Amino acid sequence: MSATPQKNRASRRVLAAAAGLATVGALVAAMPAGAHDRGHGHGHPSRTVDVQLLSFNDLHGNLEPPAGSAGSVSETQPDGTVKSVPAGGVEYLATSLRTARKGHAYSVTAAGGDMVGASPLLSGLFHDEPTIEALNGLDLDVTAVGNHEFDEGATELARLQNGGCHPVEGCYEEGKKFKGADFPYLAANVTSEKTGKPILKPYTVWKKNGVKIGFIGVTLEGTPNIVTANGVKGLKFHDEIETVNKYAKELDRQGVKSIVALIHEGGAPASSSYNYDCDSPGAGDGISGPIVDIAKGITPKVDALVTGHTHQAYVCTVPDPSGQPRMVTSASSFGKIYTDTTLTYDRRTKDIVRTSVESANHIVSRDQAKATDMTALIARWNTLAAPIASRPQGYISADINGRGSTAPEKPLGNLIADAQLEGLAPADKGGAVVAFMNPGGIRSDLVYAASGSEGDGVVTYGEAFTVQPFTNMMNVVDLTGAQLVTALQQQVSGSNAASPKILQVSKGLTYTLDMTKAGADRVVASSVLLNGEPIDPAKTYRVAMNEFLAGGGDGFAALGQGTNKLVGPSDLDLFNAYLAAHSTASAPLAPPATDRITVVQ
Repeated sequence: MSATPQKNRASRRVLAAAAGLATVGALVAAMPAGAHDRGHGHGHPSRTVDVQLLSFNDLHGNLEPPAGSAGSVSETQPDGTVKSVPAGGVEYLATSLRTARKGHAYSVTAAGGDMVGASPLLSGLFHDEPTIEALNGLDLDVTAVGNHEFDEGATELARLQNGGCHPVEGCYEEGKKFKGADFPYLAANVTSEKTGKPILKPYTVWKKNGVKIGFIGVTLEGTPNIVTANGVKGLKFHDEIETVNKYAKELDRQGVKSIVALIHEGGAPASSSYNYDCDSPGAGDGISGPIVDIAKGITPKVDALVTGHTHQAYVCTVPDPSGQPRMVTSASSFGKIYTDTTLTYDRRTKDIVRTSVESANHIVSRDQAKATDMTALIARWNTLAAPIASRPQGYISADINGRGSTAPEKPLGNLIADAQLEGLAPADKGGAVVAFMNPGGIRSDLVYAASGSEGDGVVTYGEAFTVQPFTNMMNVVDLTGAQLVTALQQQVSGSNAASPKILQVSKGLTYTLDMTKAGADRVVASSVLLNGEPIDPAKTYRVAMNEFLAGGGDGFAALGQGTNKLVGPSDLDLFNAYLAAHSTASAPLAPPATDRITVVQ
């Protein structure tokens, strides 16, 4: 790692130490305008000081600029039109953050979880060590855990925090031992079943020149529903509101009156544009989703909420339990946006002047200079990954959208489900007659334009890995027709009623999704056909899916009832095998049709 970010952090520590020795007059003279008395002057130390809070969330190991639609941000123009702006990549994120910090004597950088997990191959191949190194270089001060921090379990998360080489694969570079995170991961609402105590620090206090701000970090209580069982084994996840309120009270007793909650749970703004003003007159409820009720329930002792999980961009005020407005922010995902919040700290009360809090989201533009230390970091890890990452797996004739598609049925989802069915249909491989793929497991698009030297239309191992980075093992199980239909209905009912999770289905399965109805009735049972024949409720069907769905993940309890389980290859192996079998340079694979789910609006 370059010495540049280390020097920045060291210089900030030196500044703090020097300020402690300086006279009051010299200190005030040295401070930038934002640290002075706001309008009183006279050379006296200010009662208030502006603290800059920079934040981002859901990086997911995207060190290089994300490809396709995943690498753009929607921006509303003055004339009302919406423009798509390319954004993201840690080389640009580093430059953005370093530029934003200039002129601010008090600046702290925090994150809202999912820094790692579901990462592209450059980071995922090395169990996200490259991302932790990059975050150290970004001068991150603190982050909450997200659900994806548990993809490889609590022991691996502890290694990312504390350092040490991977227990199976060892050290990736000769003579170099992984040092771990320079910043604390906070997991206030994640406790060990054995000890009942948080598995990592519940909170931390950032201090500078007498200014103290406490940070409490939590992930969503429903993490076990969206992570494999092995990832959360031995852990308990607690209510977000109760946990934050508990530790806010503890911080308050310690004299820490300024508190920020880092919450890996989020909402959906009324507009997809990052610069949408959800507090503008006439906007109404500018944000919806779980974070709204959480924000309304968290104690007024907390002054601001940095959120995530939904990959949305918003800067909104939501009233706290006393009815006072409080800032709630989220910075999209993949390092495409960062949030700049001004917290006015009152030295006398030691609290944030809530009426003075200002916040805005900013695009991480690719028009700015790259941070050279991040360029070097990426090049170093790319050299290690190149022998695997650059291997061609297949060929496509056009973009095949997955993560970037907003439709219930996604072209890439169909392709993945078809690959799983084909690989597990033979009798000795499981005898599957249908396959299901969870939409959240599709992490990117397959992009036609070359991102490297492989040539247009070539799908490399690295690109395939980016689409399916979890390496979930495939399962084939027995389900009755009734259970199969119930699983389809669970897409739009129960825990998925408010935010449907539409399974991607293999060819041969068709049905009607009537969104004019409510709950389970949205899936018309009589419309569910397999190869043109109605599903027989009493008949047993062999169904292929990844281990996450087979465990009942994402609210699909019916899929977790499967019996006679056969464990097959990984989802990525099946995907790559399908690409190899169905495409050549002269006959590339075309995007599959999306005609399996008939949607009635």
